[in-house]
Amino acid sequence: MKLANKTALVTGGGSGIGLGIACALADEGCRVAIAGRHDEKLRTAAEAYRGPSKLLHKAADVSDLSSVETLTAWANEQLGKIDILVTSAGVNVVKRTMAELSPEDWDLMLRINATGTFYCMRAVLPQMRERRDGLIVNISSIAGKRSSLLGGVGYSSSKFAATALGTTAGREEAQHNVRISNVYPGEVDTPILDARPVPVSAEHKAKILKPADVAAAVVMIACLPPRAHVPELIIKPTSQDYY
Repeated sequence: MKLANKTALVTGGGSGIGLGIACALADEGCRVAIAGRHDEKLRTAAEAYRGPSKLLHKAADVSDLSSVETLTAWANEQLGKIDILVTSAGVNVVKRTMAELSPEDWDLMLRINATGTFYCMRAVLPQMRERRDGLIVNISSIAGKRSSLLGGVGYSSSKFAATALGTTAGREEAQHNVRISNVYPGEVDTPILDARPVPVSAEHKAKILKPADVAAAVVMIACLPPRAHVPELIIKPTSQDYY
């Protein structure tokens, strides 16, 4: 139990990468709370987990500042403190090209993928600064390192913003001994694939990452001692190009 006595709040924790990370952290002894927009999905995910301790859960919208503040207060009450924050809430849309992307969908992706990450970081950083200890792991995307035709202009833009947020804040917060890591997954077999313009085949899904693969990388970061900081980590399917 490498993370015994540690606590974690994971957004986007009802499915996909977020849920995979939450379960992996809990498997290592961490007390974990998951958050997402849909209470029923969170409850189902929490009840399905079989591990050392139960997953706590609370519905919240990361794109709404008051909702994030309420979530953070609840997590502090339930967990005692937040040692680890994982920002995994993210969204994409079907119509992704510049010619097709609507202003409404552009705003949606920026609010959740970028502003939501900012709100969550902003909410937990004061307590981490005070303790001079804490870890924030932002789940970005390869589309936040290289412009992606697959991800589309809105998704890429929002993830580039999240990348800049994490790297800049990480430099600022190092003086407080708070570590911020950006993780950039390539293609992962999660429900976000349902928003692809072209359906993804079972053969293709078999070749790409699973949530557990990304979770293993996050657990590795979380298990490092406070003296060790991983600013950025890219993880992709062997079959996926990266250039």
